[in-house]
Amino acid sequence: MNDASNGRSLAERIVNVILSELGGIRPRFYALDLAARTIPPPGGNWLRSAVVRRMGFRIGAGTVFLGTPEFPRGSREFAPLTIGDNCVVGVGCAFDLGESITVGSGVNIGHQTLILTATHELGPREHRAGAVIKKPVAVEDGAWIGPRCIVLPGVTIGKGAVVAPGSLVNKDVAPHTRVGGTPIKLVDSLEP
Repeated sequence: MNDASNGRSLAERIVNVILSELGGIRPRFYALDLAARTIPPPGGNWLRSAVVRRMGFRIGAGTVFLGTPEFPRGSREFAPLTIGDNCVVGVGCAFDLGESITVGSGVNIGHQTLILTATHELGPREHRAGAVIKKPVAVEDGAWIGPRCIVLPGVTIGKGAVVAPGSLVNKDVAPHTRVGGTPIKLVDSLEP
């Protein structure tokens, strides 16, 4: 009887390990992700957008993906990703979906842009990466984010704003302004 209970507890432990390691696998998502990756750039923008929609994200009419976006898999569940109508998302963009990302209509996101929604609190000296902090990101209608930008958690990029290539967006960007740099600074105001 003791052997059976030991065997059962071993089996339970094995099942628990398997579930903890593989429990976040979503076959449909990964199959669609693989399908999207087989569509070569520069063609297939509309087809790629349709596949990303089928992954469960809200993607507006007329929005195109010039390449397959990355969705870092640090979490088992993705927060909502909503992208409005008539947007262009460049090649090699990554969306960290620890918290929601909302992109308005008419937005252009340059190649290799990284939008983050999670970071860490500062921990003690023994382990500086403390507890995870998640904050949503919003990009309002008509904004333009240049290539290779990094948008940090909790940021809102205002309507009609322009972010220069290679910028680190660590704070909110006012509507109809142009910012640039690492970290960003106001370059000038734009006509609404």
